[in-house]
Amino acid sequence: MTPEQFLEIARVLPEPLLLVSSDGQLLATNQPVADMLGLRRQQLREKTLFEFVTESANDVVKYLQACSSSRAMVIGSLTLRKNDGQTLICRSQGAVIQPWSPESSALILLRLENRILASSNFVLLNEKIDELAKEVQRRKQAEEALWKANQELEIRVEQRTTVLQETLNELQLTQTQLIQAEKMSSLGQMVAGIAHEINNPVSFIHGNLHYAHKYTQDLIKLVQIYQHFFPNTPSEIQEYVEEIDLNFIIQDITKLFQSMKVGTERIQEVVQSLRNFSRLDEAELKQVNIHEGIDNTLMILEHRLQARHEYPEIKVIKKYSQLPNVTCYPGQLNQVFMNIIANAIDALEVSAVNGQWSKVNPQTNHNQTLTKNNPQIEIKTEVIDEKWITVSIVDNGLGINEQVHSKLFDPFFTTKPVGKGTGLGLSISYQIIAEKHNGQISCFSVPGKGAEFVIRIPVAHSDEI
Repeated sequence: MTPEQFLEIARVLPEPLLLVSSDGQLLATNQPVADMLGLRRQQLREKTLFEFVTESANDVVKYLQACSSSRAMVIGSLTLRKNDGQTLICRSQGAVIQPWSPESSALILLRLENRILASSNFVLLNEKIDELAKEVQRRKQAEEALWKANQELEIRVEQRTTVLQETLNELQLTQTQLIQAEKMSSLGQMVAGIAHEINNPVSFIHGNLHYAHKYTQDLIKLVQIYQHFFPNTPSEIQEYVEEIDLNFIIQDITKLFQSMKVGTERIQEVVQSLRNFSRLDEAELKQVNIHEGIDNTLMILEHRLQARHEYPEIKVIKKYSQLPNVTCYPGQLNQVFMNIIANAIDALEVSAVNGQWSKVNPQTNHNQTLTKNNPQIEIKTEVIDEKWITVSIVDNGLGINEQVHSKLFDPFFTTKPVGKGTGLGLSISYQIIAEKHNGQISCFSVPGKGAEFVIRIPVAHSDEI
């Protein structure tokens, strides 16, 4: 599509639309964009996107690259700098209309939407869902009345009710995706920002520890030389040496610096785990080490595994096999691990209140080593064949009854109290595994005998084959 063709189409549309290249060059805009910025459309010619947004050029380029490489529309956020000096936060939706080639850069269509208006639309969507739910209820009541009068009319009403129910389910799914996309986008940006802010000062401290230790050793050596050549020091110096216990300081200073070095290295490991878990720069398929994703997730949840008040420590048993690198969406897969392991921790905390844990899971007996005395989670990975791998996550909690088990992956179904769960975690996990990765996710559980979630995914994604 040429800029001229774009303008012919966009001119009649009321939505703010931009045609940009993957390096940020504005190729064409329509009048609503100019109105949004408080400029004339002629003033936008031969400009770049970086001149009108407050985000860094690096962040904008990353977003455009994600749009260029994705087959689906990529949702983001851009803050526009208006002509009057004010800023306007917009939700952006980007889609590639001409992929990158050696001869030319990619062409990307950006649709902008005022975030305040988008939130209002979201509220309206919820209202529509509520209205549809009430309509479904009214239809069901009408169905009961019509059954007594005329069975033929009942069939027609039932057909209409089915259509409305399908519409309601589609809207609920759309609502789920909007909520999750917004939540994960905000979470990923927050995690990446915190990791960046922590990493800079910690790197400075870690880098200077070596020199601080060296300088300290030099000063200690200087003191020892003074003691050797001037053994008879004045009484005031000798009293102060005894007061501060110089010999202990000399022995302990190396241990002190070593413990500080271990501490800064630990912080750097946590920061790296935060970065790996968020994976904001990995919107496309990648070959990754599944074990790294699981370990990063455990690092994020480590505070919940430790002993706290009435909850004992939760022991994690890893039984990793030698897995090949798997082609997947790493950030989404990490989200699945997070949902399942967090649910296992929740189940074990409930078991802790009752003071009991099961011993053997009913499916594969993977957790025969789990004891009844302590809460434990076992994570096992296996190679099925050259095309498939499995990840099993087992807990020795109280298990899941049949009524709950049948609804585990239903959207908005939760057994947790109000405010504790949304009922979206396992539903979204199922969508990620089944639809995004062409895999399978199953749960095996018997009340009183723990629960086991088995994730089965292909080594190579179908989009690569």
